[in-house]
Amino acid sequence: MAKDKDPRKILAKNKKAFHDYEIMERSEAGIAMQGAEVKSACDHSVNLKESYARVREGEIWLVDCHISPYTFGNLQNHEPLRSRKLLLHKKEIAKIDEEVNRGGLTLIPLSMYLKNGKVKVEIALAKGRKLYDKREKARRKTIDRDIEIAIKTR
Repeated sequence: MAKDKDPRKILAKNKKAFHDYEIMERSEAGIAMQGAEVKSACDHSVNLKESYARVREGEIWLVDCHISPYTFGNLQNHEPLRSRKLLLHKKEIAKIDEEVNRGGLTLIPLSMYLKNGKVKVEIALAKGRKLYDKREKARRKTIDRDIEIAIKTR
């Protein structure tokens, strides 16, 4: 029996996104990076926690994504919090822009990974959760866990 190998190597995940947002639709995008940024990302020096994406002039930009400077880099190392361009087709960008403007949705990164030697970002259209929604989700999760334990002990 052969295992299905995932060709992706996860570099960073935004775990907080699943708590704070309800994920509606996901997309995969390339990202324009400098050489030292790629090396630093491969060292897992990426933080997606407070980052988001924004549509500007027909392009999508990843904002507030912290990629630490490469430790073995030279004096021309990159700026850690610079905006980075996400690479998508024009039709995809137009569709995302329409969804964001129409539905009050936010565009957030879920993960950054290597796929066939290229750095990719999984972005999602998401709707923000209210505090009471977060509490309800936590309560439901606790109840489900208790039910699972009760079923196993029987």
